[in-house]
Amino acid sequence: EVQLVESGGGSVQSGGSLTLSCAASGYTYSRYCMAWFRQAPGKKREGVASICTDGRIKYADSVKGRFTISKDNAKNTVSLEMENLRPEDSAMYYCAARNLNPGWYVLLQAKTYTFWSQGTQVTVSS
Repeated sequence: EVQLVESGGGSVQSGGSLTLSCAASGYTYSRYCMAWFRQAPGKKREGVASICTDGRIKYADSVKGRFTISKDNAKNTVSLEMENLRPEDSAMYYCAARNLNPGWYVLLQAKTYTFWSQGTQVTVSS
């Protein structure tokens, strides 16, 4: 059974930084993509960043230059370093994964992913 467990959420002031981590267990696929999504109250879940075993990395325009996604294959973890945080970044953040490497266009679409974490709250105050 695949499990994704996050850590690192919390509260920070505008302009601050946070790093989220997601540890995957029971995952035996050799080709896969992992991603971070977020969902604020009353809004749709949106893709933030994705990273795949084929080397592709994709960011939402709203976070380019501020967020960095990375993965540690040895530890089976994916991280999201968030800098220069803004109040509009406040949301529940989710880690997601799927096997194989889908097309570029769908990398930040929620329906692309099979496995999901429980979510961790990020709150940015002004």
